[in-house]
Amino acid sequence: MYLSQLILNPRSRQVRSELARPYELHRTVMSGFVPKPQDERVLFRLDLSTRDGIPKLLIQSHSRPDWSKLQAKDGYFFEKPQMREYNPQFQIGQKLVFRLLANPTRSNKEGVEPGDRGKRETIGRAEDQAAWLERKGDNGGFRVCTLRITSIGEQRLAVPDRKSKEIHPARHWAVRFDGELEVTDPDALLATLQHGIGSAKGFGFGLLSVLPT
Repeated sequence: MYLSQLILNPRSRQVRSELARPYELHRTVMSGFVPKPQDERVLFRLDLSTRDGIPKLLIQSHSRPDWSKLQAKDGYFFEKPQMREYNPQFQIGQKLVFRLLANPTRSNKEGVEPGDRGKRETIGRAEDQAAWLERKGDNGGFRVCTLRITSIGEQRLAVPDRKSKEIHPARHWAVRFDGELEVTDPDALLATLQHGIGSAKGFGFGLLSVLPT
């Protein structure tokens, strides 16, 4: 895998537009993967909580990205893009500091036909959000040891349909999870990192970042 850090210029008109329109930011991120490999999974997270107020993009991908086209745009980057190979190895019992920006949801199957997935509903209460993450960890190779939950707020999108070109509204609730986890299954945790956690991954959710304590 590869990790890229893109430090964006907050004075750039394109950057300001993309910060307000997450779908456009998604399209810009994917411009670094042309042509897109068949099995590519790109996860990214926008961090606006930096002390200097400069927006930073963390991008994880299976294949090596090419940011040269974005670099050619005058004033888009605040600093030169950084990229490195990322091949983490974990051990049972290992403690890791983590961060995850997610869209916690659950499926409401009330009144739906058997076999249907049901309607996705936002999980709003902090204790339910913590339980949601714990369930993800049960199958994802980790146990949450300490946790801090920050509600970022609602994200509203206007998403064009690829075929009809019609615009469809979409709403996601952004929640940031920070804390410490313990590795329970190294292979499962690696798969979790590769595939992300939760829904709306194409709009900046689901990237689990980990570092040794």
